[in-house]
Amino acid sequence: MYQALYRKWRPRTFDDVVGQAHITDTLKRQVASGHISHAYLFTGTRGTGKTTCAKILSRAVNCEHPVDGNPCNQCGACRGIENGSILDVLELDAASNNGVDQVRALRDEAVYTPAAVRKRVYIIDEVHMLTAAAFNALLKILEEPPEHLMFILATTELHKVPATIKSRCQQFAFRRILPADIAGRLTYVAGQEGIELTQEGANLLARLADGGLRDALSLLDQCAGPAGPIGERQVLDALGLAGSLETARLLDRVARRDTRGALEDLDRLYGGGRDIAAVLGELSALVRDLLLCKTAPNAGAALLSGSFDDATLRGLSEQFTAPRLVWLLTTLQGVLAGLPRSSSRRTDAELCLIRLCDERLDDSPLGLAARLDRVEAQLSAGVSIPAAQAPVQTPVPAPAPAALEPSGAPAGQTAEDRPPWEEAPPAEDAPLREAPAEPVQAGPEPSAPAADIPWPALVAGLREKVPRNAWAYLSRPDMVQGRWSGGILTLWVGEEVVKRVVERPAVLEAARAQAQAQLGRPVQVRVQQGRAPEEPSGGSAGTHDPLENLLARGQQCDNIIIKE
Repeated sequence: MYQALYRKWRPRTFDDVVGQAHITDTLKRQVASGHISHAYLFTGTRGTGKTTCAKILSRAVNCEHPVDGNPCNQCGACRGIENGSILDVLELDAASNNGVDQVRALRDEAVYTPAAVRKRVYIIDEVHMLTAAAFNALLKILEEPPEHLMFILATTELHKVPATIKSRCQQFAFRRILPADIAGRLTYVAGQEGIELTQEGANLLARLADGGLRDALSLLDQCAGPAGPIGERQVLDALGLAGSLETARLLDRVARRDTRGALEDLDRLYGGGRDIAAVLGELSALVRDLLLCKTAPNAGAALLSGSFDDATLRGLSEQFTAPRLVWLLTTLQGVLAGLPRSSSRRTDAELCLIRLCDERLDDSPLGLAARLDRVEAQLSAGVSIPAAQAPVQTPVPAPAPAALEPSGAPAGQTAEDRPPWEEAPPAEDAPLREAPAEPVQAGPEPSAPAADIPWPALVAGLREKVPRNAWAYLSRPDMVQGRWSGGILTLWVGEEVVKRVVERPAVLEAARAQAQAQLGRPVQVRVQQGRAPEEPSGGSAGTHDPLENLLARGQQCDNIIIKE
């Protein structure tokens, strides 16, 4: 009878366990020295070796001829525990034996000394499934067990285990196994089984296993067949996955807002037997990697999934902004959460792709933020507004100068009512209007060139002149600080993402114009990443009253409240 690979190749000694040396070395030393605890608690995700180590430990403490803390697996005790003929070592499933009556029966029989071995061992798997009453029934014997008794508890959800139980056990946390270790083990098992497994196929299986060696062996068992070597393409076909190249191509369609191409790619993948949830899951993993590269470029490759190469990530990252990536990932996660309850998974996936290709179809706050970010990016790049989104203005001869209000706008129209596209500089081929002989000033006459103005007073006038995301950074002193030095205004920023927003040409030009208008002399503006230097104690930058900063900040808040 055929036996599954994960059962056939279950480790039999501590030395065979992969990726958990911090636990197996400790258990070997305890067995070799005889300093064995009466209760152990193994925690960690599935397939990392919790139950395997519990079985090895149960044999090691009862082995007649242990070898450096490992069971010999040759003596009568080891063989009897392995084949289940020795009933003093019992493995229980707490998911099906979680009542207080089962725990009371276990407690009543645990007081008897073992018949065939030195230690009576109870392995309770998924112990978090026990009820509160069952935990209370187990608590007393777990605290003061007989000398011949040992408990080994295993769980995947440590937060559900009461603190009174955890405090009475030695706790060992099993880590997710590294993909390199899983790939090495798969290569070894495949060689022993006569399976042709390429290195690319082993690496892909290791990534898909998500840190669990049991899952990796099950996937290898599923892909194994007599049809030649198992490579990356064979693994993708056997598991119904799209693959990194297909996923990157689909996301490139989304980046270019090619709805037709995205739907055609999805139809081709669906017709080829790809699972809809798997395709969207791979797309979500790629968007996550791009978002990490965009927001934490110096974090390293440890946070990435490892399914996509650097060239693919760099090429796609340039086509997206961080707000749009956040919206893409949120939308994909929402659709994936609802797929198990969907009556038509293909329709849900198609609707998802249509929304991803056109932000205008999503009226959620994140969708609106993605649309605004797209408009800001176009304005910063100097892209003209399409005719469907802005009225067409036909060049006409310049009329006689109209009467101006004190704000500088034509009569009957205030500065706040002026459309944003009228504030842009005229095109080179547009007719120029003759400027009035004397410009009309709003308010009192400008004074002589003044000393350098404080940064809070300068930034208060930039609210309506810079994009919204740039204003969010400029108005926060912990994000951006302005410092004067020899007629040059330096904007000090702490993070790279803030620097990319603040150093846009539209933002720098608005800051330069505002400073020049208030000072009455030419000003240069630059952006520097780092910590802003302390303001000097003397000179124009340090002689103003600190209360002026507070008043300017209050005026800034008043403007926000009034305009909104």
